[in-house]
Amino acid sequence: MTANNFTNILNRLFPWRRAHLNRKFKDHLFRFLFREKSELLSLYNAVNGTDYTDPDALTIMTLEDVIYLGMKNDVSFLIDGRLSLYEHQSSICPNMPLRGLFYFSQLLQGYVDQNNLNIYSSTKVSLPLPLYVVFYNGTGNFPERTELLLSDLFEKGKREDAALECRAVVLNINEGYNREIMKKCRTLADYSAFIQQIRNYQKAGFAAPQAVALAIDYCIEHDILADVLRKNRGEVTDMILTVYNEKLHNRTLREEGRAEGRAEGLREGHAEGLREGLTKGRTESLRKINDLNNRLLEDDRMDDLKRSVNDNAFQEALLKEYGLDTDDSDPEDLFL
Repeated sequence: MTANNFTNILNRLFPWRRAHLNRKFKDHLFRFLFREKSELLSLYNAVNGTDYTDPDALTIMTLEDVIYLGMKNDVSFLIDGRLSLYEHQSSICPNMPLRGLFYFSQLLQGYVDQNNLNIYSSTKVSLPLPLYVVFYNGTGNFPERTELLLSDLFEKGKREDAALECRAVVLNINEGYNREIMKKCRTLADYSAFIQQIRNYQKAGFAAPQAVALAIDYCIEHDILADVLRKNRGEVTDMILTVYNEKLHNRTLREEGRAEGRAEGLREGHAEGLREGLTKGRTESLRKINDLNNRLLEDDRMDDLKRSVNDNAFQEALLKEYGLDTDDSDPEDLFL
C-alpha cells in the first residue's frame, strides 16, 4: 500500500482530518452567542449607552424566512419602542441599507398585523423606531464606525429629495476597535478575542482543525467564552468546521485556473516574477513554522507553542533555538 493510498483511507475513515473553516462560521457563532435575551440586552445596552436590566422587556422579532426573497436576518428585537436589526458581516457590502429596507418592511408589516393597527384609518398609527447595526469582523482595513445610506445607491437626484432612506451603522468589532462597547458587553469582547485566536493559530501554520482546538483550549484557559466553550465544545467546533469536499475543491481550482489563464496574458513579466517570489517566500516560511510547531509538540512544550502564536519575537527565538532560521525568509512573509 502506498503512502497516498493510506492517506486516502484515513481521510475516508476520519473526514475531520480534511475539515476547513466554514465560510459562515462567524455569523453562526455570533447568533449562537446572542440567542439568549440576557446576552442580547447586554449588547443593546453597550451599543446604545442604556442600562436596561429586565431581559423580558425585550421581544425577539427575527425573521426566519422571507418567502419571496429567501432572506434571513441575524437578530431583530423590540424594546422600549425601538425595533433593532443586528447583522454580522465578514465583508462589507454597500448594499446593506437596501437589504435593511427589505427586512424592516417585513418586520413592520408583522408588527402592524400583530398589533391590529389600521393603516387606512384617519388616526395616525404609532410605530417603533427602526435601528440598524452591522457588526463587522472581517480582516480588511475598516474604520471603527461608519454609516451606509440607501440614498447613496440612487443614481440621480438630490439625496434630500428621495422618498426612502435607510441607514446602516457599521461597527468594527475586531480586537482593538470600539473598546467602550467591548467593555460594556463581555460576550462581544470574548467573541472577538476567540476569532482572533483562531486566526493567530492559522497564521502560525496550523490546519483548521488544530487551530480551532488550540484556540478553544487557549480561551478556556484564559477565561474567554470559557463557560460556553466548556459546555458546547462539540457544537461550537461543528459550527466552525466543515468537511473538505474534494470534488467541489477541484472544480473551484479548475475555475480559478481558467480565470487565471485568461488574465495571465495581461500581466507584465515582472509581475509574474514577483508572484513567484512571494509564493516561494510564503512556502518556505510556512515550512519553517510547521517544523517548529511539530518540534514543540514532540518536546511537549505546549506553553511555548501557545506563546509563540502571539509573540513574534519569541517565535523567532524558538526558530533559532531549533536551527530553523537558516535562510533569509521572514516568518512575517506568511501573513502578506
